[in-house]
Amino acid sequence: MAGGRRRLRCLSPACLFLAAAVALLAMPGLAAARTRRYTFNVTMATVTRLCVTKSIPTVNGLFPGPKVVVREGDRLVVQVHNNINSNVTFHWHGIRQLRSGWADGPSYITQCPIRPGQSYAYDFRVVGQRGTLWWHAHFSWLRATLYGPLVILPPRGVPYPFPKPDREVPLMLGEWFNADPEAVIKQALRTGGGPNVSDAYTFNGLPGPTYNCSAAAGDTFRLRVRPGRTYMLRLVNAALNDELFFAVANHTLTVVGADASYVKPFAATTLVISPGQTMDVLLAAAAASPPAPAYAIAVAPYTNTVGTFDNTTAIAALEYAPLQGATALLALPPPALPLYNDTSAVANFSAKFRSLASARYPARVPRSVDRKFFFAVGLGADPCRSRVNGTCQGPNGTRFAASMNNVSFTMPRTSLLQAHYQRRYGGVLTANFPAAPPVPFNYTGAPPNNTFVMHGTRVVPLRFNTSVEVVLQDTSILGAESHPLHLHGYDFFVVGQGFGNYDAANDTARYNLVDPVQRNTVSVPTAGWVAIRFIADNPGVWIMHCHLDVHLSWGLAMAWLVNDGPLPNQKLPPPPSDIPKC
Repeated sequence: MAGGRRRLRCLSPACLFLAAAVALLAMPGLAAARTRRYTFNVTMATVTRLCVTKSIPTVNGLFPGPKVVVREGDRLVVQVHNNINSNVTFHWHGIRQLRSGWADGPSYITQCPIRPGQSYAYDFRVVGQRGTLWWHAHFSWLRATLYGPLVILPPRGVPYPFPKPDREVPLMLGEWFNADPEAVIKQALRTGGGPNVSDAYTFNGLPGPTYNCSAAAGDTFRLRVRPGRTYMLRLVNAALNDELFFAVANHTLTVVGADASYVKPFAATTLVISPGQTMDVLLAAAAASPPAPAYAIAVAPYTNTVGTFDNTTAIAALEYAPLQGATALLALPPPALPLYNDTSAVANFSAKFRSLASARYPARVPRSVDRKFFFAVGLGADPCRSRVNGTCQGPNGTRFAASMNNVSFTMPRTSLLQAHYQRRYGGVLTANFPAAPPVPFNYTGAPPNNTFVMHGTRVVPLRFNTSVEVVLQDTSILGAESHPLHLHGYDFFVVGQGFGNYDAANDTARYNLVDPVQRNTVSVPTAGWVAIRFIADNPGVWIMHCHLDVHLSWGLAMAWLVNDGPLPNQKLPPPPSDIPKC
């Protein structure tokens, strides 16, 4: 080392994180990090889709909401004014929220809701992330219309690790309900049955020509491209309850990012994107005049769900030349999409993801872990205590529920983070979430006789800098299905996955500890398992939940309580003065 000084080894998680932060600050352009401010006025706006005109919650009168753009290293301040007759919070999906848990947004977890007529400023920094994330409401089912893209550009002077596209296009995949989504979930919770499904899938809020009464020119999202140009699609699955297949007819896509982390680029003709997930994909337009003036962009559901689902295909247009009228749009040959229950196609696509794992963007996956957890994830039931028309509408006259390790999460009436900060846990939470199912069983085989779940607001306490492994195991109780699990406050590494019951003796040996993909949302495979690892270096209370909102409403969630570290910069700061009160 220059000057004859000794080189100090940096091996602890805390030291590695500090070294990464120092390296990040040394990158070109980060010295010019700035504060970016946005104002969100939450108001009702009149919107017409599928010949249904209704008033919906919006941000600044827009559906989807405004695009938020920052650079890596920036501070973001979003002043929210709630002008609707409902509580609301906003979650900045995927943001690490390092020591800024008060800005994370899930209602009754890190804050009490913003009441009608009240305001709150979300204030946080964007550290060590670049790519596409998104923001959305995190109260009941309001995110059906309250969502928008969050674009994180690299610091000035830092190039993409792939050819720079000629244009970048946020493309949010959503669901449209002719009914009020709040009424849909309230009815489901009242009856104990499954909720009514959506009426259409959407591209940036537009359903396209395949649906009844959606033939006007303005009902279809159109992406105009030029031959020889490259376009980066910043894809977000904002749908409430559906994983989606995505493809562009006669075009191959190159995936270069996922959940605001770069990945080793790979080509695919069909993508699978779960609710909560984001992907950055490159689309190369034909080098010369293509055979057709336009091509269909399509989405359709992937599901093994119990009961009904929105089994439709939505279309947008990739236009080399403008098309006239709905007839021309409907005539576009759609891309070949897998069948709605093609789990093999999903597994093959998921297996392609690898972290970039370069010198500038290393994959700091924990090689060893301090604590291991095994979470059985799936549906269950509650007894029918309140009858509607003589019976409940769940399986065999019960009420639908969902759980991890047979514990269905009970939403508290006050903020868990506030209770933790004040060390007032009594009557709010208990630190006894089970590390494994209370009674082991054949998770992907015949379900146990008793499918009733327990209820509680239980958390797992973790010491600061604990390295954690969680195996998430799908169950066949009331039918095996995929569950997109989202962890707040952290990215994690997907070190392994497979079908059937997890076998620690054999499956652990096949973990990828070299270049596993880094994500904030991962789908537990249908009748399978996935293993994730992370380091608990961010103090606070962080919910981990299924991003199918119906499952979250049924209790498919738990929370991690990460205690402060010994150093001043490892402690949760006090709440901001304007934080809402319960």
